[in-house]
Amino acid sequence: MAQYLLILLSAFVLAVGATPLVRRLAIRLGVVDRPAARKIHTRTTPLLGGVAIYLAFIVTLAILGDRFYIQQVIGILLGATLCSFMGLWDDRLGLGALVKLAGQIAASLILIASGVQVKILPYEILNFGVTVFWMVGITNALNLLDNMDGLSGGVGMTAALFFLLLAVMSGQYLVGALAAALVGACLGFLFYNFNPASIFMGDTGSLFLGFMLAAVGIKLRFPDNVHFVTWMVPVMVLGLPIFDTTLVVISRLRRGLNPLTAAGKDHVSHRLVKMGFTQREAVLILYLVCAILGIIAMFLTQASILEGYIVGAITLAVGVYFLWKLEQVGPLSSTPSAQLAGSAETSPVER
Repeated sequence: MAQYLLILLSAFVLAVGATPLVRRLAIRLGVVDRPAARKIHTRTTPLLGGVAIYLAFIVTLAILGDRFYIQQVIGILLGATLCSFMGLWDDRLGLGALVKLAGQIAASLILIASGVQVKILPYEILNFGVTVFWMVGITNALNLLDNMDGLSGGVGMTAALFFLLLAVMSGQYLVGALAAALVGACLGFLFYNFNPASIFMGDTGSLFLGFMLAAVGIKLRFPDNVHFVTWMVPVMVLGLPIFDTTLVVISRLRRGLNPLTAAGKDHVSHRLVKMGFTQREAVLILYLVCAILGIIAMFLTQASILEGYIVGAITLAVGVYFLWKLEQVGPLSSTPSAQLAGSAETSPVER
């Protein structure tokens, strides 16, 4: 546990130190996010905060991870680096949606080639397909969630914290070290990104964070239970980004919009603001939801098959209810508000 704490604190310190430097660099290079009708922030804000998250994560593991560990996760780091690089390219110059999706698939293939993939289905081709779908889906889900100050970073930190706890419970050093570095890097970045944010992570950070969380979810193992139950654990930990993406896709399809190219203030966070919550309150509510889902995930690691599927069914039913409820609320108005200062949604398929 002491090693995990050292990794977490080191990543935190590096992120706290690197973020102001990256902010100055973003301003100098003109890599900034300007207010627009589909965005809720009201002032020009530097991007590239994800560079600080990436550097804090990589440097910490390079210094504190032993050689055996680094060799085992080289595929994860290469895939995450590719996603982060494509995000950086998009933040700086813009990148087509199909190119970004192709890059995410390539990153997933790198991961699979290194031996990291879903292994719970009876046929290899099914495991292959589910792995690519999971990696691309979660990578984009965290990216889509990056639409208010501190939201994507805080949810990513909370999910990584539960992955860390689950790794400690099952004695998985590799997963624990990755999760600890993510927690520290996100926490250090949130020091500058929580409302009112002085820097956004941009695609550079959200794509990296999503890819890493998806990969950690695959690597996690539960030797005390059966796959028939434990496949739900990473899905539950990352349930909030999955729920948000599902809501956005359904809502846009219902309104006759292409969910891959349309953009708007139709995420869970925006709808909470429309219901009367402030931006900070909306973000904190979603932190709480993420924590509740993490606690349910921890229960599932020890649940019987019957208990696991009862809890899973109840959680699904609650999720479907809130999908319906929030869809009735509708998207937030496209008129910028001086009371809102969230980050721009920077989806790889929406810009």
